[in-house]
Amino acid sequence: MMHNENTPYLILASRSPRRKSLLEQAGLSFAVVQSDFDEDSVPPCRPERYVRTLARAKAEAIAALHPDAWIIGADTIVCVDGVILGKPRSREDARGMLRRLSGRTHQVITGYALVHRASENCITDAVKTEVRFKPLKTEEIEWYLDTGEPFDKAGAYAIQGLGTFLVKAIEGSYTNVVGLPVCEIIDRLEREGIIRPGSDGRWTPAMLSETLHLAENDKNRRRQ
Repeated sequence: MMHNENTPYLILASRSPRRKSLLEQAGLSFAVVQSDFDEDSVPPCRPERYVRTLARAKAEAIAALHPDAWIIGADTIVCVDGVILGKPRSREDARGMLRRLSGRTHQVITGYALVHRASENCITDAVKTEVRFKPLKTEEIEWYLDTGEPFDKAGAYAIQGLGTFLVKAIEGSYTNVVGLPVCEIIDRLEREGIIRPGSDGRWTPAMLSETLHLAENDKNRRRQ
């Protein structure tokens, strides 16, 4: 697999600061290129298939521009009773979502895709986390709506923000609820030979590290 030195090895195809922060905290080095793929162009279908389709479409849109890089695409939804709750379109919409989730268990599902166009590689998967809300009082819902936090979040809440007070318990990946199943993505990148543990506490691109290793061996042989 050839790689242009001027091309980022890994690219996150997302405008989400939460996803960027999660991958940085995990020690991954990458560039960020926002995908402008129109999510409304994908018709609703089974939740897991829906998020995997969106994640792949987002990644492929950026892969077309950077064919030599591995692209990470993702999409997260909240699902209750088989109904997908996206980002609320109004205060009333957000209020309705919070009332629907109050005192109940729902699912947060994130689809992710790893795409490398030059080698025609495309890996997709979906991760699900069960989240249980406490019963919410009317004044709690109105107070949370007043903070403005719910309006750009799927399901109208952010577990990593003020919305942490809503959550009674979770079963599964916490980072998945934030917006990206970090453990599963890092594990997949490592298993596919895309990254490997580095010596500086960060993940190293496997292909680049192998190139450096071979170059170092060649240099040592010349010294002998």
